[in-house]
Amino acid sequence: MSSHTLRFNIQTEIKEFLKLAIPLVSAQLAQSVTGFADTVVMGRLGQETLAAGGLASITFMTLLNTATSMVVGVSPLVAAAYGAGDKSRVTQITRQGLWISVVLAIALMPIVGHLDLLMLQLGQTSRTAALANEYLDVALWGIFPALGFTVLRSLVAGVSQARPVMVIAIAWTLFDIAGNYLLGLGMFGFPRLGLVGLALTSALSFWGRFLSLAVYILWHKQLRIYGIFQALHQIKPRIIWELLWLGAPIGIATAIEYGLFNIVTFLMGMLGTEILAAHQIVLQTTVVFYMVPLGMSYATTVRVGQWLGQHNLKAAKRAGYVSMVLGAGSMTLMAIAVLIFPQQIIGLFIDLRDPANANVLSIAVPMLFVAALGEIVDGVQRTANGVLQGLQDTRVPMLLGFLAYWGAGLTSGYLLGFQFGLGGVGLWIGQSIGLAIASIAFIWRFRKLSSRKQLQYSLCSCPPNS
Repeated sequence: MSSHTLRFNIQTEIKEFLKLAIPLVSAQLAQSVTGFADTVVMGRLGQETLAAGGLASITFMTLLNTATSMVVGVSPLVAAAYGAGDKSRVTQITRQGLWISVVLAIALMPIVGHLDLLMLQLGQTSRTAALANEYLDVALWGIFPALGFTVLRSLVAGVSQARPVMVIAIAWTLFDIAGNYLLGLGMFGFPRLGLVGLALTSALSFWGRFLSLAVYILWHKQLRIYGIFQALHQIKPRIIWELLWLGAPIGIATAIEYGLFNIVTFLMGMLGTEILAAHQIVLQTTVVFYMVPLGMSYATTVRVGQWLGQHNLKAAKRAGYVSMVLGAGSMTLMAIAVLIFPQQIIGLFIDLRDPANANVLSIAVPMLFVAALGEIVDGVQRTANGVLQGLQDTRVPMLLGFLAYWGAGLTSGYLLGFQFGLGGVGLWIGQSIGLAIASIAFIWRFRKLSSRKQLQYSLCSCPPNS
């Protein structure tokens, strides 16, 4: 292949990748802005509410993202079926993904409703657990629509129709932000419901996203032909098993990754309310930035999966490298912005003029610096993981993630934070170490799978008895 042809292919891949990535990143950013706005309102309600509400929010999102990741297996399978021109398989995969969403929601709702008991066992104060429970008892009603939206998003992205996802996500994010202020703070005559108001708005927003995308699929000519909502009563055990075979390791890997941040949040609570409040500010900031490589990873999974469906192994490899370079570059720019404007970012959450917040500010600034540098490697590991999912390789990355996040990240963070006296900053350094090791491990796995022989094997790999 000539250098001119190679450049053309790379430019084409970048263009097609961005066509998918921009809407998906925008949708993820819009969704993260909801959590960002929640935290801002929690901060206005007081440090105690910020600490308890932030703890409830990250615990809920950890469980929800774990369940969501179990249906993300719809994405690479739909993309491969679309690349192979198999419309019937696209339809069946999506339908069974919706059934999995129903079952997961039924199983998860009672768990979320009793998380306050777990919080008490893990050393949180009774007041923190009670406030957190107010949020969780309402938020749990948004679990099914969040899962269903993920399935439908995987469909429209897998068939290269991702733009409506962005529009819907932005519209309902605006609804969510407005509801936070109206119901959370009781503005314009609405009742001041505090954390209950934030949770209610979030649940309604999840339902709005799901129903809006469902209506769009029924209306759009190119999507209507798949007949997703016809014969929904037909359950296909073989396809469900295939989805779980691929999706369950993704869900476990997500639980491992988010579990690291969740356990660190509990450890922050053991260090004191001010440290926990500062941690929530830094965490919500990084969550917003994390949505960029996360959305890019979804696009990566689709692009690699589509090439895999066409048996174009060289193009699949090129798509993987393009995504990782763009992921690292985008997060480097964001890290620079954080390093330049730390106080302005923290000032979005708390009143810097209030002397009562001086300690929170002094604690949050060094945490934010460490988190910003960690986001660069996070961009690499997230997009590299998306490549592996596109190649339908999920079990080995799950094991690699466990070793990186919990073996290296949590252990080093605990030692730095508690044994070496670095407190919250030490815990954040440990998280960054875990992400760095994960990025190296995922790139190693991708390079190993990049040989033609091994990729050919992955083309025919499938779950037992499928």
